[in-house]
Amino acid sequence: MFVLNPDQYSLPCYRIGPFQTRDLSINHNLQNSDVIDDYFQDRFGDKDLIYTINGRRAINIALGLCNLKKNDVVTILTTTENFYISSCVTKEIENYCKWSRKIIPETKVLFVNHEFGYPYIDIKKLKEYKLPIIEDCAHSFFSRDTDDSIGKTGDFVIYSFPKMFPLQIGGLLVSNIPKKPETNYQIGADELRHIKNVLSAQIKFKDEIIRDRISHYRFLRERFESLGFKERFNLDKGVVPGVFMFKTDGHKIDLPELKKYYWDHGVQCSVFYGENAFFIPVHQNLGEHDMQYFYEIMGSFIQKNE
Repeated sequence: MFVLNPDQYSLPCYRIGPFQTRDLSINHNLQNSDVIDDYFQDRFGDKDLIYTINGRRAINIALGLCNLKKNDVVTILTTTENFYISSCVTKEIENYCKWSRKIIPETKVLFVNHEFGYPYIDIKKLKEYKLPIIEDCAHSFFSRDTDDSIGKTGDFVIYSFPKMFPLQIGGLLVSNIPKKPETNYQIGADELRHIKNVLSAQIKFKDEIIRDRISHYRFLRERFESLGFKERFNLDKGVVPGVFMFKTDGHKIDLPELKKYYWDHGVQCSVFYGENAFFIPVHQNLGEHDMQYFYEIMGSFIQKNE
């Protein structure tokens, strides 16, 4: 059985990212390794790479290289075109200029968010605007689209390692333009060594990570469909999901209360604001019983609110 409504001091801890408490010591004891350098060389070739402390810092650096002025606009485009966008993105843009969800005459940069591992459709068409493009692949490290353009179209590409790997820190800015970024953005040597060690250990399991995330998604989809909830995104070929998101249309669900209920049970989650949709973890380090626990929490919430 699962204990529901436990004492707050006896909660489990499930995060959207795969880092777990046990990874603290595992990562600390890893031997120095630069295997990830070979992987990135094969994947990115001779493109400029900047390791950062997190994805937000990578966004900040990319924006700083776009020569923005106070009254310029960065237009944010997303896979769903829902108005939901993380404040982690908007706050970084506001350090430089204004932002909009539409392309307007003042737009000087296009910021494309591949939401939760799901590629923005036909990103190559955006090249017609002849504006710098920043791709946000924070949740989309392994995802691919039909023409293999995700992460290869933008002038800059952002990655956030903790979204995909059991890491507490780490981002990456990939520059697809000839201009070489300034090197003084580099993070400290100890942090860089730690990030490379963990990535070097984890990248060997790339195929397993992809397989498990897709398998976990399918497991959760089946369980939540039995409660009457449908997936928000289609799990198309090439997609490696960052979360499991389900729609609550047709159900009398108080989404803020559902969010609180999941957090009260130790599960990081959120509302997909602007829609009747909600998302929970789907990462590779979950077990079947962990996901069954997520299902039981949902069932308990429904029963409690009937």
